[in-house]
This record gives sequence, structure tokens and C-alpha cells, in this order.
Amino acid sequence: MTESHALTDTRADPRSRRRAEDERFLRGQGRYTADLTEDGDLIALVVRSPHAHALIRKIDTTPAQQVPKVRAVFTGDDLVRAGLGPLSCSLPLSGLIVPERLPLATDRVRFMGDPVALIVAETLAAAQDAAEALIIDYDALPALIDPRVAQNADAPLVWTNAPNNRAFTYEKGDPAAVADAFAMATHIAEIHLVNNRVAAMALEPRTVRAVYDPTRDHYTLTLSAASIHLFRPEIAKVLRVRDEQIDLIVPDAGGGFGMKNVAYPEYALLAWAAKTIGRALIWTADRLEEFSSGVHGRDNITHGRLALDAKGRFLALDVKTISNLGAYVSSLGPGAATTAPTPAMGGVYSIPAMAMHVEGVFTHTAPVDAYRGAGKPEANYLIERLIDIAARQFGFDAIALRRMNLPKRYPHVNAFGYTIDSGAPRDLLTRALVHADVKGFRKRQAQSKKRGRLRGLGVAFFLETSRGPVGEDAWLRLQHNGFIDLAVGSQSNGQGHETSMIQFVADTLGLPFSAFRYVQADTRVVPSGGGHGGARSFPMAGPAMAEAAARFRIMLLSAAGTLLQATDSECELITDGVRHHPTGRVISLSELARDAGVFEAHGRNDADLYNFPMGCHIAEVEIDPETGRVALLRYSGADDYGTLINPLLAEGQVHGGLAQGIGQAMLEDIRYDDNGQLISATLMDYAVPRGDDLPDFEIAFVENATAANPLGVKGAGQAGAIAAPQTVMNAIIDALAPFGVTHLDMPATPEKIWRAMNRT
Repeated sequence: MTESHALTDTRADPRSRRRAEDERFLRGQGRYTADLTEDGDLIALVVRSPHAHALIRKIDTTPAQQVPKVRAVFTGDDLVRAGLGPLSCSLPLSGLIVPERLPLATDRVRFMGDPVALIVAETLAAAQDAAEALIIDYDALPALIDPRVAQNADAPLVWTNAPNNRAFTYEKGDPAAVADAFAMATHIAEIHLVNNRVAAMALEPRTVRAVYDPTRDHYTLTLSAASIHLFRPEIAKVLRVRDEQIDLIVPDAGGGFGMKNVAYPEYALLAWAAKTIGRALIWTADRLEEFSSGVHGRDNITHGRLALDAKGRFLALDVKTISNLGAYVSSLGPGAATTAPTPAMGGVYSIPAMAMHVEGVFTHTAPVDAYRGAGKPEANYLIERLIDIAARQFGFDAIALRRMNLPKRYPHVNAFGYTIDSGAPRDLLTRALVHADVKGFRKRQAQSKKRGRLRGLGVAFFLETSRGPVGEDAWLRLQHNGFIDLAVGSQSNGQGHETSMIQFVADTLGLPFSAFRYVQADTRVVPSGGGHGGARSFPMAGPAMAEAAARFRIMLLSAAGTLLQATDSECELITDGVRHHPTGRVISLSELARDAGVFEAHGRNDADLYNFPMGCHIAEVEIDPETGRVALLRYSGADDYGTLINPLLAEGQVHGGLAQGIGQAMLEDIRYDDNGQLISATLMDYAVPRGDDLPDFEIAFVENATAANPLGVKGAGQAGAIAAPQTVMNAIIDALAPFGVTHLDMPATPEKIWRAMNRT
């Protein structure tokens, strides 16, 4: 499909149902992991390394064990004696080196925040006193922070089995075709950029409550996490048990953004400690622990080249990236710079030849893993910055250059072989330009100039690639009380699935919203699932729910027919239950449950097709040349997420992503000093967007159904974070054009901008 539907008016659209779950959140009735403690639970505290790199000469636990109310102090040696296994990686990547890592460091620590001991006590205060009393003899060693330096021949090794500190080399594309294209190119645009390291900053920190049942040799972990079915096998491997011996339960979760899709060492550690002590344990990370030991996002260095002919047509894209993995290989970490950006490389444009070369490097920093978009923001940022550089350097109009290189028709197969089945980027560009009143920009720029300000306009496309893990399940269960449980293998940690998924199934069956209860993230009642990563929830779970609903309808009609001594065709589903046509008698769901018993319908979606949401965004900024301070004045765009289920919730997802993408562009930066000390470890040092940093977002939706799934839906969860960085940075560079500034690395802080303007 290449023709767009009309713009969606989000507020007026009857599909825009408000989030049902918000009432309990606003009333303080949310149930988070930390709310679920019981009398007798012990408190766990993780002692972490203050060094980025050091040998552990000795740990003396005796003083800590003598602190009143302390029940146990564990070190890495205890885990070795217990025979625990190392943490693993869920992502298969050819040639990947995964060093062995126990949940507690044994002979050496490799980043500031590396876990070295676990203290279990009756109170948090006692655990903290024990942590102070614990004696650890470290022998500090030089630390590697820069992945470029880490590859030098004389650099110390983070791991002895990783020569040159390289964990993997990944290549994609046709280097020969790219070389030929560059040889015949009239213009070559180049950029060397840093995609800055960021923290996910979920409002709720990681929290785990661990219980062990010796009668069943079974572990139950209640935790603030996501994609639990994917990392349960990793926990089982550490404990050396079967997956079925572990249940993972996530109640309400206060955000995640990818960083909670990871099997952290604390999960298996607490499970083992609960078994060893024979008591339930709870651990909650503080904000310093989240900054220092929660996985970070992004952090790569890329050299990109774009080849153009004399008219400005794109010929080839060449990408070379150094990806900082941190000290360890996290669950999905290697994919963030390899398989994740690959489908989005080159963005929405038609580029005949592409090649990418990625080197994953170990450093003495916290591990890096998936963060909202995971690779797609990096890919889109690269191509959109290259296009602006090419336009400015070779005299092209930046908007016309983009329009010229959009695909002529769809389906479009990109140079890496991915089929984009639907889209109308020209229409999105046209709508975005009108929506943002680009024609009036020069007048607004002149007004800013009169006030002594620099005003800039940034235009950029984004291409999201939505799929994630293949395969998704859904179940509909009629319970004894007449309610229908909708259980889904995907998972929400704030996206609104409790509303949108029930809305979809209720509308499909013609039953009231109030008849359903949403069930997720509990391996006791949801046997399998692919989680929410990759903006996959509705594209993958939607068809599974539709299949389950179709089967459930048949079951309801059949059960009612049996009770009424009628054929199925004489019965119909109505809002009150099932009606018998000939007599008009209605059997309610509660009557069906009472007389026909509990029954369940299952749906499965095994499709492995990507869908490709896309959009065009436009930002305007104003810079104070005296201070370098940037004000983001306007942000608008036109986006295509296929068929929308709930436009209001889609808009909320886009707005949240935009805030995070703008944060990366203007504010956020995880920084280490030369010794590996984290110097952005608190909210005094790490800036996240506040309300007054953001304008009102004006995003219009254009619905182009995809053929990648029967619903025609495309993922929307990552889009804002994919779109915003290049849009904002293009606007900032445009504002700085009078000073000859052609590039700045994110974040564009006032100091960095002032120095660029003043050449210092």
C-alpha cells in the first residue's frame, strides 16, 4: 500500500479509550514488588566494587557477620563452592566471546559497581552496618574506558580469552559493491560521531523478592522486570536447575525501557541465597546502584560515509562502528550494535549498496544492553546526520535531497534484503512540512535574531523495525466467577496493554470491556511469551489474541448450545452473554461458567515478518549565543504506525519515546573518568528532561496498514526515541551554521555549544 489514509484525530477517535489501569495508579493502589513483602522477609544488600579494575586479594567477612541482626554474608567463593554456573547471553552471534561471570566477582572486579558480596540481615540498617564492617583487600589496576584505546596492542586485557579486548566482529552487506559505488561517486559525505552512553532511568528501580520451596525444590522470584520468559533459562543455567523449577512473577512495573529485559546477577544470587538460608529475601536497588550496575544504553563510535552522484542520488553507505560492551556480555547486549540496527540501516531511503562492520569491545565500564530502540536510533541518527552534512557541504537543499532519495514504490527491498511492504514517506514529509509551518520558519528565525537568538530548523525521517522475538501466545479463560482472563505472553511495564489488549479482544468478541481481566508476566499462568522488546507486542500478540478469540467464540456458543439443547447456529454472542434466537433466552457468562465449567482457548502467532513504522519529524530550537543554552521551541511530525488499535495510547508511547530521545540529544550522558569512576552517578550529575525542557508535541498519525500481520498494525513503542536525536541535533547544527559548526556529538550541552561557537 502506498496511498495514505486520512490523518487520525487522536482525541476525537472513538478508538481512543483512556487507560483503565490509571485509576488504581492514581489512587495509590498499584502493586509493585516492594509492596509484596511479608513478615519474616530478610533484607538483602549487595556490596559493590568501588574500583573499575582491581584484584581481590582477600575478603574478611568476620566483622560483618558479627553485626547484630546479620544472618549471612556471602562472597564469590561461596558460589564457587556451591557449584553455581556463570551468567550467559541469550543472543546467538557468530564468534561471540562470552567470558564466565558468576553473580559475585571472585578474583577480580571489572567495573565500578561489580557485585562482590551479598549481605542478608533482618533490617536494612543492619545490612548497611555490615557492609561498612566488611573488609575487602583490593589491588587497584589501570582501567580501560575508551573502546578505541582498549583495542591497542599494548592495552591490558579485560579478559584473557578476548585478544585486543574484542568480543566479536560483525559484518553485513556487500563491501565490494560499496567500494565500486564510492569509486564512481561525485560527492562523498563523511561523519565521525559518538552515540553517547545513557541510563534508562526507570522510575521504579530493580527489585527482587526470592522464595524457595524445599518441598518442591522450586524457586519463585517476584521482580520488577520485563521479558521474563526470555531470561528465565539464563537464571536456570546459573542455578543449574530446569526452567520449570523457577517461576517469575512481575506485578505492576514502573518502567523498564529495555534495561529490565536482562538477567541480572542479583536474580540468581537471591534465589540461591533464599534456598541457602531458608527464608524469603528482598533486594531493592537504590538510585546509585541503578546508575552504576544497571545496564546502560547506546555507547558506540561510528565512522560513516555516504556516496552521492552529481544530482544527489544516494549510491552507497559505508558504516564502521566500535561498540562498547562494557565489562561483561549482557543478555542481549551484542545485538544492540549488530542485528538490531541492521534492518534500519540506511533509514527510509533507497540506497543501492550498503556495508557495515562492527567491533564489540570490552572495557572496564558497566555492561551495555538494549535501551529503547536498541540500535535503530543509532542507525537512523547516522543516515540523517550524513544527509544534512551532504546537503550543506555540496549545496543541496536538505529537504529536496531527502525527497529525491525516497523509494519510488512499495514493497521496497533495501540493500540488506529486508522487505518494507508498505509506506508513504513522501506523503509523511509533505504533511510534516505543513504541520510544522516550515514556510513560516524564516519569519520566526528573523524574530529570534532581533532578540539576539539563533534559531534552527531540523528535519529528519525515522524508520523503526518492529518484530523482536518470533512467536507469541495468548489465552482466553472463562473463570468460575464469569470473568474472562486474557493472558498474553507479551508484557507491559507502562505501555497500557491492560487497556489496549482487552479493548481489542472485547471489540472482537462484542463483549463489554468490564468482562475481562488482564494477566501477564507470571510463568505460573502464562507458560510462554516473547515479551515486549522490539515494539513487537501488538504485531505479534494481536494475531494470537484474534485466533484465541475466534476459538473462544466457538467454545462459548457450543457450551451455551449444550445447555439450551440447541445448535450452535441458533446462538449468538451479545454483550450480556449468549442469546438463543428462537426463544430469546440469554445465558450470562457467570451462568455459563457455573453450568459449563471453566474452559480455555489458545492462540499462537509464529509469523517472523518485520513491519516498518516510519515518520518525518521537524524541530525548531533557539540558542542563546551568550551561554550556549538551547530551548526546544517546537516539535512536530507525521507518523505511520499502520492500523491503530488505540490512537491515544499510541500517542502516549510516542511522546514518552520523544522525551527519552530528546534527553539523549540535549541532556543525558553517562560519564566515567580516566580511572573508571562513574562521575554521573546521581540525579545531581545526570540530567533527565523535565517538563520545562519539552514543548508540546504535535504528532499526526497516518494509517498505512501493513501486510506483515493480519491486523495491519505496526509497532509504536520505540519510535520517539528513534526519531528525536537526529531531528533535534539537525536543528541545533542549523542554528549554529553562522558560526561554521557542522557537527556536535550528543548531548548538545550549553558548554559544548558555547565552546563550538567560540572555537575553544
